[in-house]
This record gives sequence, C-alpha cells and structure tokens, in this order.
Amino acid sequence: MLNLERLRTLDALARHGSVSGAAGGLHVTTSAVSQQMAKLEREVGQQLLARNGRGVRLTDAGRLLADHAARILSQVELAQSDIEAQRGEVVGQVTLSAFPTAARGLLPGALTALRADHPELKVRTRELEPEQGLQAVLRGDVDVAVALDWSNKRLPVPGGLSKVELLDDAPDIAMPAGHPLAGRSEVELEDFAQDEWVSWPEGEFCYEWLMFTLRSRGIEPRISHLAGEHHTQLALIAAGFGVCVAPRLGRGPVPEGVSLVPVRRTMRRHIHAVWRTDADRRPSVRAAVDALRAAAEQVASEASGSPELSGSPMASASSAASGPFEAAGPFEAAGPFEVSGPSAGSTGG
Repeated sequence: MLNLERLRTLDALARHGSVSGAAGGLHVTTSAVSQQMAKLEREVGQQLLARNGRGVRLTDAGRLLADHAARILSQVELAQSDIEAQRGEVVGQVTLSAFPTAARGLLPGALTALRADHPELKVRTRELEPEQGLQAVLRGDVDVAVALDWSNKRLPVPGGLSKVELLDDAPDIAMPAGHPLAGRSEVELEDFAQDEWVSWPEGEFCYEWLMFTLRSRGIEPRISHLAGEHHTQLALIAAGFGVCVAPRLGRGPVPEGVSLVPVRRTMRRHIHAVWRTDADRRPSVRAAVDALRAAAEQVASEASGSPELSGSPMASASSAASGPFEAAGPFEAAGPFEVSGPSAGSTGG
C-alpha cells in the first residue's frame, strides 16, 4: 500500500525539481524529504531518484509514479471537498494570501466577515506577491490567493486554478508637490519621459509591467530607486527623488509634499481571487471568496462616496456589476460569482 504522505513528497519533488525546493514547499527539512523518498523506494522496489550533479533527478520510474501521485492527490482534494460540501458546514482551516496593498485594503474586511459569519473556521493569512501566491495555491500551501494583473499585461493563471474578479484599481502618478505637473487635473505617462522613477524591486511582476508600459509609450525608464513597499516609495517621492505609480487600494495616508494626479489614459490593476479548481466545492473556500468579494464591494462603495475624492475619477466608480476587465470606473467591484477554469490561464498580451 502506497503511503499518501510519501506520494505528496514525490509530487513536491517533481514540481520543485530539487530536494530543497520540495522541503520548502512542504515546510519540512531536506533530511525529512530524503527519508520519505528512501521509504517510498523500498515500498515500490525501484529507484525513483538518481544523482544529477550536486542535485537529483527523477528516474523513469520516478516520473511515472509522480504522474500517478499528482492524480491521486487531486482525487484526495476532490474527496475532501465533497465531504465538506456534504456536511455543508464552514469549519476547519483556510489559508489566504494577498499582495501588500490587497493585504491592507481587502484582508481586514474579509477576515472580520469570516469571523462573524463562520466562528468555527480558522483563517490563516500570508503576504505574498501575485506570482508567489499562485505558486503557493498550486502547491497547496494556500487555499485562496489575491493576485493582480494589469489591463495591458496579464499574469498567466496556471491550469488547474479558477479565479473570480474582485476589483479594478486605477493608480495615479505620485510626484513631489513642487513638480511642474503637480497642479494638473490629469497627466500622460509621456509627460514623465525625463523624470527619474521609483519602482518595485526587479523581478517582481509590477516591475516588469512598469518597464513594459513605459517602453510601449516610447520612454526608456530611468529607475533610480527600488522599494517593495508603497509607503517607502511615497516617502522617497516626498523627499524629491522622482515619481512613481501609486495604486489606490490600501494606499493609506499620503505624506505631506506628495501630489497625486490621475493618468489620462487610465491604467487599471485587475485584482482577483484564485483557488484550486479541485477545491471549488469546499464550503470554506467558497466562504473565503465570498468574503473577499464583499470586502471589495465595500472598498468600492467607500471610494465612490469619499468626500476627499469628489470630482476624481475614483469618486465616479460604481459598485454595479461588470464583467471581467470591463469596469465602468477606476475602482469597482467585479460582477457575479462566475469563475474561469483551467483554460483561463492564457495570457492576454
């Protein structure tokens, strides 16, 4: 009889490509991974791993069994989902992840609703960038990830995952209050061709988006400072060190000395929830997604009624339903709970 946890270890090795990667994904030591694999080899009576330089690779038998392991684990996920659905109770544990501005702007409201509506549900959260969140969902480390992409650069959603749109966010350009364009009602990105930029760290999806977007407008980016936190970026802007893209979701207080101006050709961040399709029937996952959607609707409602935003594009946003990537306003809740399945993983350019 094959041991399920050892099959899970083999599956992690196949997905991560290394013992250390599998150990990290499973939150165990590399020694534990090696011991589980040694026991699995004894169970099947065949060599599953072979030396490959300083690392290891799967043998033909290892790849064959790994394919079966992936299908077995998927069926186990479906079985767990069906059992939870049969009980009809939102209990157990669910783990959510979100990128930083969504962690500030959406998670508190969603967590408050889950605690009030489902007191027997234990909720864990992690702050992860969009790509990391998707990988964590694939590995099973996270049940629901809040991720993002942009209207002109989509983040591929791997097969086996489903998603639903939560919110659209139209960022502004942040600049020092003394900048020549600070008094404008709106600007174009081309207006900042000679400015230095403060950006997200290299390698992050939003950094790649900024490079792509500026170059598509004929601007060779002059990146002077890299900072992962928007509060840090705005502090640099307040001190006079360039300009940056400033999302509205989770923005918080803006430092004195910073001017925010909308972009004429609106840039939109599309924010969505992603989960494993196999877990779609789990009441806890459905409850978590519903709570995130309610939090997004609340954010949109508060934004449209904010007196500080009167006259701005954000203030005109409506919480009426809209289809994916078709929001009428720059900060709007998405439409009814309709998911796109594994085939929705293609990029949109």
